[in-house]
Order: sequence, then structure tokens, then C-alpha cells
Amino acid sequence: MSSPAKTRSDSSASLRSGLVVFAAVMLLIAGCLNILRGIMAIAEDDVFVSTPKYVFRFDLTSWGWIHLALGVLAIGIGIGLFRLALWARILGIVVAALLIIANFLSIPYYPLWSVTVMAACALVIWGLCVIRRDEPSRST
Repeated sequence: MSSPAKTRSDSSASLRSGLVVFAAVMLLIAGCLNILRGIMAIAEDDVFVSTPKYVFRFDLTSWGWIHLALGVLAIGIGIGLFRLALWARILGIVVAALLIIANFLSIPYYPLWSVTVMAACALVIWGLCVIRRDEPSRST
């Protein structure tokens, strides 16, 4: 028979790996969306709204390269998260935060897409931050 501490440890490890896999999938989705957005902006597609007098105004091509680079990073880190690597968890939080900032700054160009990616990235950060190391088992 397995002890209650071992069962608790197994369920904790299962929950931890499940949250990391969830974050990895969400980061892959956010990365794909940013790559598509970057390609659209680099190609100077007519889907983007022109916003004169926007404080954080960049050339559309610049935004495209920023989103493309962050999207590629997000996909690479998302793949690393499937191995449950600590470096991927840390970089996943950093890249998700950068994606939130980049999408916030580009809300006037494509608002619905920006908010969607920001929500996905917030879920990634939540999934990666909620996990903590197991506390030492207490003997009773």
C-alpha cells in the first residue's frame, strides 16, 4: 500500500506537470498568433488601423519584427516547457510579460487580437507562477 504522503506527492507532481503543459500550450498559441501578426505587419497588410497621434507609435514594419521575434521566442520556450525545465519556466514568464507589454502598446493597431494574446499570456504567467516546490513532508 502507498502511504498518504506518497499519494499527496504524486498528485502534487501531476498537478505541477499539468499546469506547465497548460502554460506551454498557451505559450505556443500566443507565439503562433504573434508570428502571424508579425508577418501581417511586415507585409504591410491593410488589416491594421492607422492611428495618428499615438504616443507609442512605431513604424508598422518595426512592430512586425518585434512581434515576429517574440513569437519565435515564445514557441521555442513553449517547446522547452514540455520538458518541465526550470529555465523554460523562468524564460516563459519573462517572454509572456514582454508579449503582454508589446500587445498592450500595439492595441490601437489591432485591438481585439491584442487583448486576446494578452489574456493568453496572462494565463501562461499564472500557470508558471502557481507552481512551487514541494514542501518537506511532515512526520506526525
